[in-house]
Amino acid sequence: MGMKLIGSIWAAVVVTLVAACSPQQDPGIEQAISHTGDHFAPDRRVALFDIWAEQANGAWILKGETNNAKAKAALMDSLAAMGIPVTDSVRVLPAAELAGKTFAIVNNSVANIRSRPSHPSQLATQALLGMPLQILKKEGGWYLVKTPDDYISWVDGGGIAPMNQSEYEEWASAPKLIYLQTYGFSYQAPDVSSGKVTDLVAGSVLKMEGKAGSFYEVSYPDGRRGYVARQEANVFDQWQQELKTSQTSLLETSKTMMGAPYLWGGTSTKGMDCSGFTKTVYYMNGMIIPRDASQQVRAGTRVDDQKKFDQLQVGDLLFFGEPATNSRPQKVVHVGMWIGDSQFIHSSGRVHISSVDSTADNFDAYNLGRYLESRRYLGDRQGNIMPVGAMYALDGRN
Repeated sequence: MGMKLIGSIWAAVVVTLVAACSPQQDPGIEQAISHTGDHFAPDRRVALFDIWAEQANGAWILKGETNNAKAKAALMDSLAAMGIPVTDSVRVLPAAELAGKTFAIVNNSVANIRSRPSHPSQLATQALLGMPLQILKKEGGWYLVKTPDDYISWVDGGGIAPMNQSEYEEWASAPKLIYLQTYGFSYQAPDVSSGKVTDLVAGSVLKMEGKAGSFYEVSYPDGRRGYVARQEANVFDQWQQELKTSQTSLLETSKTMMGAPYLWGGTSTKGMDCSGFTKTVYYMNGMIIPRDASQQVRAGTRVDDQKKFDQLQVGDLLFFGEPATNSRPQKVVHVGMWIGDSQFIHSSGRVHISSVDSTADNFDAYNLGRYLESRRYLGDRQGNIMPVGAMYALDGRN
């Protein structure tokens, strides 16, 4: 999935100056807000900088909010250096009214994270069971959250368990397990014939409470208990230690998702868009990579932009879209993963394999025609890439 049209006012770098008593705009304030936003929030999907100025009784008032205190401070310093007095009414998130509950753990197999705080709104991304989120503010029954890959959008409160720092630290430090099958369930008793607690997807993480025969006893962030078949999961720390991310493991993981339906905004084995697919493949190999194709193309190292496919390795990501021109930058709208033998696997309609070989039955002339470049993540974590285990660190990185 390429650049999402999130459209949320909170996510944009807003430079609108509303004159309450005068239609005049101060170009100095407008320029300072614009430049600060461009510097600290160049990507509105991962940075919140919604600040504007209003004039009242001949004085300028800065209003709005940001999740970056340094951005606000830089803006105030710029205005002071320009000799422009303003009243500061900008709120820095997380919001004080959260009363310290600025952490959350996803409580459903998949939490749908939307562009606006409403169910009809566009699906922006998803987060998996057990994944940590930072809460920025609350609006009705919805929470504005930041995911481990820095995506900022809205989640229904029914899909998460809000926590304060001590509660979060207790959950994050507890022994956990990770579910490894494409799809499955947890059960009310250590028996598959017992009632189900919830469904599970690849990458679901639960707190481990013990063992019961051929099952793990687990608990959910909200305290529910269940049992997961041991052959379908692994102890989270042991999984990380034993993980050997390689061309082979990436290939094997990708093929377990063959036929999964395309879902705009999806990042789980229930359904995924193109970048959600590549993200899920790498997640199950211990790496959190950027969310969208237009963000993934800025990570790793470029290894080709001339269709020299013999230089690619299994696991390299191929990007498709429109090349840059004199009037506009490159536009990435699709991504797939190279699997060798002139083929790549991608989510388009469903997860399937296409070929760049014009003699092959699965030749994909359309995507070959809009191919832009390929990038390598294996052995190269440049950009916003981190180990899966690092998502539980309070600063989001190890």
